Amino acid sequence: MKQFIVSARKYRPQVFEDVVGQQAITNTLENAIKNNHLAQALLFTGPRGVGKTTCARILAKKINENAGETSEDDFAFNIFELDAASNNSVDDIRSLTDQVRIPPQIGKYKVYIIDEVHMLSQAAFNAFLKTLEEPPAHAIFILATTEKHKIIPTILSRCQIFDFKRIGVIDAKNYLVKIAEQEGINADDDALHIIAQKADGAMRDALSIFDRVVSFSGKNLTRTAVTENLNVLDYDEYFITTDLLLQNKIPEVLVHFNTILSKGFEGHHFINGLASHFRDLLVAKDKITLDLLEVGDNAKKKYLEQSEKSEMRFLLQAIELANECDLKYKSSKNQRLLVELTLMQLASITFDGEKKNNKPYIIAAIHFQTKVKRRAKTKPIAVPKTIIQHKNVYKNTESVVKKELPKPKPNIDLKSRRRSALTLKSVNRKKEIEKIEVEYDQVDGLPSDDFTENDLIILWKKYSDILLKKGKKSLMSVLNTNTPKIVEKNIHFDLPNHLMKDQLLQGKHPLLKFIREGLNNFKVDLIINVKEVEAKKYAYTPQEKYLKFQEKNKAIDLLKKTFDLDL
Repeated sequence: MKQFIVSARKYRPQVFEDVVGQQAITNTLENAIKNNHLAQALLFTGPRGVGKTTCARILAKKINENAGETSEDDFAFNIFELDAASNNSVDDIRSLTDQVRIPPQIGKYKVYIIDEVHMLSQAAFNAFLKTLEEPPAHAIFILATTEKHKIIPTILSRCQIFDFKRIGVIDAKNYLVKIAEQEGINADDDALHIIAQKADGAMRDALSIFDRVVSFSGKNLTRTAVTENLNVLDYDEYFITTDLLLQNKIPEVLVHFNTILSKGFEGHHFINGLASHFRDLLVAKDKITLDLLEVGDNAKKKYLEQSEKSEMRFLLQAIELANECDLKYKSSKNQRLLVELTLMQLASITFDGEKKNNKPYIIAAIHFQTKVKRRAKTKPIAVPKTIIQHKNVYKNTESVVKKELPKPKPNIDLKSRRRSALTLKSVNRKKEIEKIEVEYDQVDGLPSDDFTENDLIILWKKYSDILLKKGKKSLMSVLNTNTPKIVEKNIHFDLPNHLMKDQLLQGKHPLLKFIREGLNNFKVDLIINVKEVEAKKYAYTPQEKYLKFQEKNKAIDLLKKTFDLDL
């Protein structure tokens, strides 16, 4: 039986061209050797598994190759590796410095590779300082570490530092594709992409995961096998969840989340992945940021399709809610309920980012006009001129309206649901509706029946009740501040300040429309007046204050007599 060699060792790069994701560093080292511009002390630093030790070994071979040696066996004796994790004492460093003094027998340079150099003790660092600052001409030191901050500054100042970066997902996946071809393994693109993502920038980890998954699934490497073996939640689950959220299907979302939990995944893992999914959808909405989407080709098509269904404001609010759930998860006592509440909030966001209505989450929005129609079927509004009379007047004036009323644009639907005033569409739509209402007022032949102040107050009270049922308590309180009056066939309404006037102006159009239809008078207008009354300030004596309290509460005399109190 042939001995198995792990891929991390079997496919360790032997030349700079095979090193993955570190082109800037490898090009710099090659040019330094070619131009004889190489420092005698180099420090390779960066995360684990990104090629520090590999590049150090390749560099050590390259130095002597350019010195005239061609056989690896000849100059292999000029390369010395020291593991500072196990040889970190002063005696080990002194033994090393004694060897440095001896020149090489074959080749031009002796190369000393000290791995995990940050593990050296303080005394060992100090013993190494002099040799590192003034090494012999035939000695080159290459130090490698994952924790540069643990190395004393005096060592850092004597080295030429090369910072190795994490290997990108695309670079790692492309390297895995080459290895899969050499091993004769039929691997899905998405499967290798998941492995590259799981490695988190470390090529050695990616190769280890690759070996593990191949042992599980054999020569046919599928996305399902990888997700099952690595305990990774398949991105299809996030696509399904997002579709349910966009359709506002709260029960289905909760059932789907329960299915995910039954597979053994934690809620924290799910909500983190969902936030990342929303981020990827946001990135996929613009061609400029499309390169930030580090997924396979098949997944990229799905992201592009779903991003077209998702509005920008929905994604921004969804990311905020998911991130807030992530922050609260560890401190929550009922973690499942926290995630379910977040999913309900997400499902209650409409496509333009608004809440469905003023009530929380599950309750669906009901249009105001629908409520009026239902009420008209059961109980007609008690006004001097009914809606039936109003329709008869329309029939009599139909020819006049057809001639003078401009044709409304087909894309304007006055009965559609209320939209946010912050979107450009709603602003333009509001201007068009206001324009139509102005022209509608100017049309001759519309009814303008007489009405009494009592008729007006009845309608005013009914509209106030409608606002209360819709949850608009602030506007309802403004209407109840005063009683409307009729002055010169128009409605005058007095308010104590300009703030309340601005609030009423925002809801003026639907209020005026309701009153005009109820009164069967389309010429009447609502005029809002502000009458600020400055209250007089009085300076009361203690005796006057007591009398004021006595007027409000007669029991104060009993309190005074019982406890024998004085003013």
